[in-house]
Amino acid sequence: MSYYSSGYKKHVTVGELKLKRDKSLLKLTKKKNSPEIQPVIIEGSKIAKSWWGKSWNDNLERYSDYENRIGRGKSYLKNGMVLDLKIKECEVEALVQGTRVKPYEVKVHIEPLKKKTWQSIVKDCQGKIESLEELIEGKFPKELSQLLTAKGTGLFPSPDEIGFTCSCPDWASMCKHVAPVLYGIGARIDNSPELLFILRDAKIDELISEAVEEKSKELLKKSRKKTSRAIADEDISDIFNI
Repeated sequence: MSYYSSGYKKHVTVGELKLKRDKSLLKLTKKKNSPEIQPVIIEGSKIAKSWWGKSWNDNLERYSDYENRIGRGKSYLKNGMVLDLKIKECEVEALVQGTRVKPYEVKVHIEPLKKKTWQSIVKDCQGKIESLEELIEGKFPKELSQLLTAKGTGLFPSPDEIGFTCSCPDWASMCKHVAPVLYGIGARIDNSPELLFILRDAKIDELISEAVEEKSKELLKKSRKKTSRAIADEDISDIFNI
């Protein structure tokens, strides 16, 4: 953190932050034996465009716990300050450029979906999903959309299911480095919705197989009805010599 000689914090412009960002990225990419750096790059004015990305961000913004703090993360994210963000089972690790030279380390923990909640989601989705492609593209009935985004019983985490830490000295419950990471997760999910299932430790193939199996049963049942109807029509034709 930069300070004036008087002890007050020195204001750092966006331009100065970007210079620090570029220097940090250069160092990280040249660092030997380091994992591949995956910065979050936002193209255009919108952080998310798909149903999944928008739903993640909407979920963050609808909780009063976050509404006064989460918004400031958007400008950090749009200006490319999230230098690296990796998602794995129930965990997110990120590097965020701040006012100091070295990027801050941010970790986010997402609680896995409760078994009972996941089983309920799988059951309620039966017969409502045509394929994996439709699920990934967010092409499903409004009823299913409401089910997946429901507070407490849906696929998206509530504030008490999200924990985070940052290496910065800010003691606020959500610092300005955590906020862009939370939005950065939405950006990742926007491009790869399956990451949300990894975050919640939920197997997407279970959801698809159960839903498609139920759909197949419905189609088979309809097919049998049509066959029975056709046989009945033939019998009637024989009786009346039509």
